[in-house]
Amino acid sequence: MTQPNLQIQQVIEAVEQVVIGKRETIKLAVIALLAKGHVLIEDVPGVGKTMLVRAISKVTNAEFRRIQFTPDLLPSDVTGVSIYNQDKQTFEFRAGPIMGNIVLADEINRSSPKTQSALLEALEEGKVTIDGETHQLHDPFFVMATQNPIEHGGTYPLPEAQLDRFLFRIKMGYPTEADELELLSMTEHGHPIDHLQPVIHVDDLVIMQKEVPAVYVDGAVKQYIVSLVRETRQLEGVELGVSPRGAIALMRASQALAYVEGRSYVLPDDVKYLAPYVLGHRLVVDTDLLSAQSEDAEKIEQVLRKVSVPTASKDFVR
Repeated sequence: MTQPNLQIQQVIEAVEQVVIGKRETIKLAVIALLAKGHVLIEDVPGVGKTMLVRAISKVTNAEFRRIQFTPDLLPSDVTGVSIYNQDKQTFEFRAGPIMGNIVLADEINRSSPKTQSALLEALEEGKVTIDGETHQLHDPFFVMATQNPIEHGGTYPLPEAQLDRFLFRIKMGYPTEADELELLSMTEHGHPIDHLQPVIHVDDLVIMQKEVPAVYVDGAVKQYIVSLVRETRQLEGVELGVSPRGAIALMRASQALAYVEGRSYVLPDDVKYLAPYVLGHRLVVDTDLLSAQSEDAEKIEQVLRKVSVPTASKDFVR
């Protein structure tokens, strides 16, 4: 019987001291971080989205940056700008807030498509290009973006090309009554995040990220992933199914989940569990943002019911 990765469990438990009752959400965020993916959180204000990102950066000793997306935000406000230094008679690069380990892109749909697109190269390639010069981003580099699915006034919905750059789309939801009562008690004399201490070093994250791709994926599991993705392209009411990039994302996320669970191999159950978070937002359906998650989730459930789960592959161990 495998044992969960001890260091990762320490990270999850430390964040859980601040983000009460959201262990699954915390775990998904950590999985995305290990898979070198990024997360889009769609939820109403005040449920702990920002606190989740800050807590993860604190317990991993990572450099935290926050970008508040507003209608007047410019691409250079995100990536940085070259400024002429008169004394040296040369241009110097002034890094933008994207140059951090863990970046919160708050209310990303508040900014114009031009500014949103400034994130595309960073999310996909881990670098930005300013005035023809390429600048590598920090390692590790992890973005958690938020948007409010309720308010539509003055917002710019993310285009499909940008949604596809996010490994997961998740919701946090309201806490239970017991969790909300505990939250009041723990914040009565201050917020516990002020006392949160690192449990691992950011360099440990880099090592873990390099170990994740070594997790074995059996041929039957790969076939299961491909079957799921191809089935999304046959769904009624879906204008565009999941791309091959989505299949790769699902495999990589499944490797990270197996790694978190302390396994050296991926199980079909890993794929099945993560499929709604990885594939849902990659479907193009004719619906509004408010109902998009429930609509997408229903479509992915249809796919999971229709595609057979592989069972005979010697426990999928190499």
